[in-house]
Amino acid sequence: MSITLIIMIITIVFIGALMRATFGFGEAIVSMPLLTLLPINLHTAISLIGLAGLTVACLCVAAGWRNIDRSSLVLLAISTLLGIPAGLIMVTFAPVSVITVSLGVFLVVYGIYSLVKPTLVKTTRGRLLQNPVWALPFGFSAGVLGSAYNFNGVPVVVYGTMKGWQRDQFQATLQAHFLISGVLVVVGQAIGGLWTKDVFILFGLSLPLIVIATILGTFLHKRIPPHKFERYVFVLIVLLGILLLIKT
Repeated sequence: MSITLIIMIITIVFIGALMRATFGFGEAIVSMPLLTLLPINLHTAISLIGLAGLTVACLCVAAGWRNIDRSSLVLLAISTLLGIPAGLIMVTFAPVSVITVSLGVFLVVYGIYSLVKPTLVKTTRGRLLQNPVWALPFGFSAGVLGSAYNFNGVPVVVYGTMKGWQRDQFQATLQAHFLISGVLVVVGQAIGGLWTKDVFILFGLSLPLIVIATILGTFLHKRIPPHKFERYVFVLIVLLGILLLIKT
């Protein structure tokens, strides 16, 4: 593996980690398409992003654990675990292209709707999703989509916006959920034999930049005005949907 290729890989990991630390999500959707453009083994790329995401989640949770919505997190974690087996069954019946296109369209429509109808969205959100029990279907969907297609973050991000988490609560709760699901993902990758010497070499070289990205992302996160943060998240949701459609 050439030095140029290594530099390109760790740069992509840095960009993904910065995205995750700043907004709480979007790392895999940004990093994986870029890594697939490079001459790198797909399993190596998946395992590297899994370890990087877990590292960012650990650092962010350690710094912002006081802001976690604990009642929602518990229900999200439990229902995510329950959804994982269903996702493993679903992957044998539903083509990944169908799910990806459906998710992409949903995210674009939901994001645009949320941007142009802020008053109506706030009214609906306050009436429907303040009860923590609403975390159950979203967490279950995260488990299904995560185990089947690695889209576990999508339902949790949508849930957080509909529930009305504030800026710091959104970031901390998302990272805590990703930490729990990330441990399961990484353990599964290890058991599945996806870990190789290249994964550990690239992760070790990327680790300093992951730490820097997390510190910088946390700094940028705190500089985003709270009243604008939700709007930025909706814009990212639209972009996320577009990326999924382009990827398909």
